[in-house]
Amino acid sequence: MNLRSKVDGQPAYVLHTYPFRETSLIVEVFSRDFGRMALLARGARRPRSAIRGLLMAFQPLELGWAGKGEVLTLMKAEWLGGQPLLAGEALFCGYYLNELLMHLLPREDAHEKLFARYAEMLVSLASAPGGKVREADLRSFEKSMLQELGYGLTLNHDSEGAHILPEAHYTYRMEQGPVRLAHAEGASQVVAGQTLIDLEAEDFSDPRSRMESKQLMRTLMAYYLAGKELETRKIFKELQDL
Repeated sequence: MNLRSKVDGQPAYVLHTYPFRETSLIVEVFSRDFGRMALLARGARRPRSAIRGLLMAFQPLELGWAGKGEVLTLMKAEWLGGQPLLAGEALFCGYYLNELLMHLLPREDAHEKLFARYAEMLVSLASAPGGKVREADLRSFEKSMLQELGYGLTLNHDSEGAHILPEAHYTYRMEQGPVRLAHAEGASQVVAGQTLIDLEAEDFSDPRSRMESKQLMRTLMAYYLAGKELETRKIFKELQDL
């Protein structure tokens, strides 16, 4: 990025903002052609700032920035429109996706396919009846993100190269993929072969596949997050306790 002093007309979404000095913001964005960027929005916290109301999460923006170094200066922000506001469970899930992108996306590493998938996911969340999110959509996005970042899942064959058997039991090891178990008892994580097949096909009509897929993806995310607990998960646990 040091070689590029100015960018204009760049599609992007705000992932996170935090205050900087008295009147400014640091804005973490996911851009189509430059990946995750940190931008300084000067004066954005002033009551009469022209861009104060534009730097909202989950809304399609067109940004322009300039400068050199790790944090560049935001020069322009325009709202592209067409994206309804998220509410209820959909809003919570949106923040979950943003946290994943914040922690797993390296800076200044373009992922155009993932950007498009994220935009599609926001449309899906916004159209969820009553804000109720389909777990299939979340699992699909998690899979897409891991694939795009080079952590694609092995789901159609086991560690020995044999086809996954629906009736067999497996555990998933990061370096090997599915490892078939002779006995399911005592294993730290057991996944049915049918669950792996359904996760590959993104078919979550079976309750067991839906539950085990969620547990497996949670384990994988925890591994790639290096044990860092997401704030959205923490809040969700607190709400469950209440």
